[in-house]
Amino acid sequence: MSAVRAFQRKLEVFKCDLQQNLLHFPRLLDQTAGKHHRHNYAEFLEKLITNFQTRFEDFPLGKQVLLCIENPFLVKSIAEFSTEAMKVFPWANAATLQTELIELQENLALQESHCDPVTFWTKMVTAAGVPLLQKMALQILTMFPSTYCCESAFSTMNMVKNAYRSTLTNENLHQCLRLALTLFKPKFNQLVAQRRCHLSH
Repeated sequence: MSAVRAFQRKLEVFKCDLQQNLLHFPRLLDQTAGKHHRHNYAEFLEKLITNFQTRFEDFPLGKQVLLCIENPFLVKSIAEFSTEAMKVFPWANAATLQTELIELQENLALQESHCDPVTFWTKMVTAAGVPLLQKMALQILTMFPSTYCCESAFSTMNMVKNAYRSTLTNENLHQCLRLALTLFKPKFNQLVAQRRCHLSH
């Protein structure tokens, strides 16, 4: 998710740059000799930013939760962190999360460990005694264990939203994808057995 946030920030910088000095677009500056319709490019980037935000607005993880996964020692607002975590993980206890985060942040051995988030949460934190925090972190880190889920969903989306159904709204597309990608299998035999035939006399 940090890559998504970084990409959004770059788009914002590029949009501002198109309206000012063209520091990131030297070829555009050379080819147009400073005389070009900057607003066209900035408008396109504005639409791209809006589209990007719309696509990821349903992603429920807050900034503090993501920061905790990336580096728990940078989380300053523990109350905000627990509030965000409770929205995503209703099974968690806010008080326990807050206490565990404080204990984790005070652990000198863990503060000295400089490793990637996966190694940190799978190998380093196990001895720290923060089971709820570790469970939450592992669930976030394993949301998409491979690209298979994403590729499968994207292929399904292309089949659902084809040239004949191009006017589907995002909400309708979302519902169609949920139906297409669910692992739930209806028990047809049981459903048919419960149904009574009405024979005419």
